Amino acid sequence: MEPVTSSARGQQPGDVIKGDLRDLRVQLGMLNRHVGARLGLREVDLDCLDLVSRHGPLSPGALARQAGLHPATMTGILDRLERGGWLVRERDPADRRSVVLRVPPDRGREIAGLFTAANAAMDELFAGCTEDELQVIAGFLHRAVEAVRTAATGL
Repeated sequence: MEPVTSSARGQQPGDVIKGDLRDLRVQLGMLNRHVGARLGLREVDLDCLDLVSRHGPLSPGALARQAGLHPATMTGILDRLERGGWLVRERDPADRRSVVLRVPPDRGREIAGLFTAANAAMDELFAGCTEDELQVIAGFLHRAVEAVRTAATGL
């Protein structure tokens, strides 16, 4: 993997990385808009489904917190996703008075199928990295997510 040097862009390395992260955010947003359009879902719907798929089952309140959405907004999103069969509400086995959210496996596979090409491209990119490089990248990304989460919480 050949790095892009800061001198190639006339910028400091940190500025190059921040610019590339912004470009990545735009490209991921475009990918999500295309996937959402194919499925008839909004970007926020995909975000919520992704959070439930990766961290669920989740309570509606926990999902609202993770997505950074007001609970009343979340109710409308959940109603829409449930009507479309993208999400199910089930009684929480630990507390029958509570509800948890789950993405039905067939709908999860349907969404995942539209990300196959992007995931294959990422796998190919990873194949060109050493284990140590991947560990550095993973650590950086984790810290970057936390830094942005902290900044967003402060707004």
